[in-house]
Formats: sequence, structure tokens, C-alpha cells
Amino acid sequence: MPDTFSKHRRTNYKISTEPGARLRIDKWLWAARFFKTRSLASDAVEKGRVKIGGANVKPSKDVRVGDIVEIDIERIVWQVKVLGLCDVRGPAPVAQTLYAKTEDGRAKRMAEVERRKTFREPAAGLQGRPTKRDRRTIDKLSGSD
Repeated sequence: MPDTFSKHRRTNYKISTEPGARLRIDKWLWAARFFKTRSLASDAVEKGRVKIGGANVKPSKDVRVGDIVEIDIERIVWQVKVLGLCDVRGPAPVAQTLYAKTEDGRAKRMAEVERRKTFREPAAGLQGRPTKRDRRTIDKLSGSD
């Protein structure tokens, strides 16, 4: 019985590791699976959440093999070295071959994870709307009359 999905599957992803190879940063971020869509990657670059070599860039900026890229996703900073370029989005094991995590980036991520573990949400103890008694206390503390 023939596999009906095999004609739709792409098994050979062309990954370029040549030093002169270039690819748009938004396309690389999408192919490396940091963002689900290219438009999300492009938005993150425009908002300054992606840096190449420590400098803010535009979505059309080319990334090259060997560049250090910093990606800020929900306050977790990924610092990676570009190992390869691929213009199509493949499965996660293929995407992970496009970059290598740096030790400095790993330390920053671990520090943020620890901070999140110990962080206590200020409103965690509140249950729903404040009561009339709570409102009076809040007003008294905030100096409102």
C-alpha cells in the first residue's frame, strides 16, 4: 500500500554552511523555529527584540553563518551562533542544526527561569473583586479620599 503522504513530505532540506551564504533574518528565525510565522518574526525584529552582533536590525537584514544573534522571546533571551541557513521551515531536529546556543545565553536564560520561579504575583492572594472593606483599605493606603 503506497504512502499517500510521502509526496507531500520534504526529506532533503538544503542547509547552507558556506561562509558567504546570506538569508534574511526574519526568514532564518522562522526556519530555525524561534517563531511560528514569518510575520511574527518580522514583528519581533521591528520591535527591537532581535539583534545581530548586539545591534538592532531590520527584518530585511541578512544573517550570515557565524553571526551571533540575540532573540528576546517573552523576556527570555536566546543568544545563538548561526551554524547554517535554510530558506524552508523543516522539522525541529533539522531546525536545531541551524544554530548553537552560547554559554552566555544559556546563563541568561537560566537566571530568568530562576527569577520566574521565585517571582510572586502581587495579586495572587486576591480572589475576584475587592469587597467594600477591602476597597476602604485600598483607598486609605493609596491616600484617596
